Amino acid sequence: MELLLRDRRAILTFIGPALLVYTLVVLVPIVWSLVYTLFEGNVIAGFQFVGLHNFALLVRDPAFWQAVAFTLKYAFFVTIGQVGVGLLLALLYVFYLRNASGLVRTLIFFPVILPTVAVAQMYSKLFEIAPQLGLVNSLLQAVHLDGWVQPWLGQGGTAFVVLVIMDIWRSMGFYAVLLYAGLIDVPSEMLEAARVDGASGFRLVRSVVLPLMTPILFSSLIFSINGTLKVFDSVLALTNGGPGQATTPLTLLMYNTAFSNGQYGYGSTIAFALAFMCLLVTLVIFRSARRNVA
Repeated sequence: MELLLRDRRAILTFIGPALLVYTLVVLVPIVWSLVYTLFEGNVIAGFQFVGLHNFALLVRDPAFWQAVAFTLKYAFFVTIGQVGVGLLLALLYVFYLRNASGLVRTLIFFPVILPTVAVAQMYSKLFEIAPQLGLVNSLLQAVHLDGWVQPWLGQGGTAFVVLVIMDIWRSMGFYAVLLYAGLIDVPSEMLEAARVDGASGFRLVRSVVLPLMTPILFSSLIFSINGTLKVFDSVLALTNGGPGQATTPLTLLMYNTAFSNGQYGYGSTIAFALAFMCLLVTLVIFRSARRNVA
């Protein structure tokens, strides 16, 4: 092993191709996008150097701050739902459904493999009000809750709720499997010792299981928060950012700015603001994890 590490040619042979691909696919686009933030215009009209004008424009743009507020709110609720429901499912399977068939795990994980567009179409039909009532409105009408019948996707508040429910449902299986893998690594001897000492139920989970699962919990939080801050496909497929701009995240604002409006420089500026937000949140989680471990 030491001889291999001393051989620069061998190191270059093994690492070089991957490093080249990473440079071309990741580093070059990042640098290119950073350069774009200093310009305004597009390929057809041409580019003009504007310095930090795009960043000054970003700070004064109400659409940007509305997208930031929606993105953070969405990330908060969906992250709690994904990790919370995933943990609950993992605990149920380990402590109560261990002898259940593999069908249970398959049903839990099944939404993960469904295409986002298919899931969005299904939820759109469930909550639609025209041309005919969807399942949700039909059930509300059947139990004489006519006041609750409404255009769920036609109002900002209810559209947000539907979007959160959909994204929690379609991703909870991934976090259930991830947290299940952490649960089965908890030593059974410690669980038995805790039971002998009188711990059971919620106390057992809070005092024994969760502290031992801290690393996998923080990993799940990082996975979830970074994914939800960069949400794009589910919003595009279900609401397209509407009604109005009520459910427009930063990713969709960036996409519309750069590709629909042809403002590549300002779109790149929004992208860097989003990248900075993701980095900041990740660093906060890492610092919290370090304090928890210490």
